[in-house]
Amino acid sequence: MTAAHIVASGLGKRYGDQVALDGIDLLEQGGLITLLGPNGAGKSTLLRCLATVVTPDDGSLMVDGLDPRREPERIEIRRRLGYMPQDIGLIAGSRVFDAVEYIAVLKDHREDRRRRRAVSDVLDRVGLRDVAGERVERLSGGMRRRVGVAQALLGSPTLMVLDEPSAGLDPDERMRLREILTERRRSTTVFVSTHMTDEAAISDTVLVIAGGSIRFAGSPGRLAALAAGRTWVQTDLPPPDVRASWRLVDGRHRCLGRPPADAELVEPTLEDGYLLVRTAVSPSA
Repeated sequence: MTAAHIVASGLGKRYGDQVALDGIDLLEQGGLITLLGPNGAGKSTLLRCLATVVTPDDGSLMVDGLDPRREPERIEIRRRLGYMPQDIGLIAGSRVFDAVEYIAVLKDHREDRRRRRAVSDVLDRVGLRDVAGERVERLSGGMRRRVGVAQALLGSPTLMVLDEPSAGLDPDERMRLREILTERRRSTTVFVSTHMTDEAAISDTVLVIAGGSIRFAGSPGRLAALAAGRTWVQTDLPPPDVRASWRLVDGRHRCLGRPPADAELVEPTLEDGYLLVRTAVSPSA
């Protein structure tokens, strides 16, 4: 099977008076798509819609031409889906192997030997084969996240939806996750949410989300380039109209915004572009 084809038009979702999603449009097939934004931006709600956990109030969503509002089609989407929510919700008392095998059973992997082999393979891929017999409540937070990744990888899904998968992982574990994601991008449409800009650097597409809307969609390079000519360093305290600033190790201040005429411009980073989008409706403002 090929990577899932995602088409969303005007997606909207409200929780009482709170607008969680406001007119989201998507057209994606294949690759690694990172949702970048602050807490409460709407990232998790959008991922829950993609995972067919939440039904949008407005707009439409199609996965491979299937409409999740129709139960038979929603079931078929879930067969193609690998989903990792923020709260993995592992059952206390269950063992690591059983927690992953349970997902295999839900995905209708009926033949025992093949099912158990598939579970062993994904546990090995996330580095958990040696603790397959451990009870989940004894695992560290990072290991529990890796169980969630293993559950999402099971069955070679064509759509993966991972909500903050790197939260709580140490540097080695984050590197392993990056390897997994870059492998899967070739055959899978992978949506990942994060609020850390460095996690978006390996993406094919970055979606900056704030206030339930997509403020930017493009490559990491394009996002960084938005801050070209708008990032500089200076010794004096930043001017009051600066968009963002912080003090560097050498005592100078890195500034983002409209530079003075004699500014010492520096190469923009992905974080610079992200902050520029977050603090303005338009990067040219």
